[in-house]
Amino acid sequence: FKLTHAADFMARAAVRNALFFGSETRAELARAMPRVVYTEPEVAAVGLATREELRRANVDFEVFEREMRANDRAACEGDERGFVRIYVARGSDEILGATVVGAHAGDMISEITTAMKARLGLGALASVIHPYPTRADAIRACGDAYNKTKLTPVSRAALRALIDVRNAL
Repeated sequence: FKLTHAADFMARAAVRNALFFGSETRAELARAMPRVVYTEPEVAAVGLATREELRRANVDFEVFEREMRANDRAACEGDERGFVRIYVARGSDEILGATVVGAHAGDMISEITTAMKARLGLGALASVIHPYPTRADAIRACGDAYNKTKLTPVSRAALRALIDVRNAL
């Protein structure tokens, strides 16, 4: 990676590995190395961040996406361009990569990078409380979309019945 922050973290890993018997590899660093193109709108990515990269890596994946036009902060700011797209391993919430396009995408990618480094799944990101309204809430919405796929038909019907009863009160 020809990025300032990549060089910084590779140097840190080298020091940790040399002085503190660490074992962090370049591949581990690359797995969660964010990158940003400072265009208008910004484009940020981390990990395997496109369908093509995942196919080349022969990885079976699912995609969860939230358009910025569905985000209240983007609407308030009058700039609804962009999206958050998160790739997970099929049958799991393991985050393989993500792409964020829009205003402040470079800031938003850090939350997904943190989740990848900490090996938190997309389902866990649904439980992160974001201030309202923020663009980063689109990340939580992707987590919610993932969690909805885990509902069985029986649990979905029970939840629907519970909501209907509550709404009737």
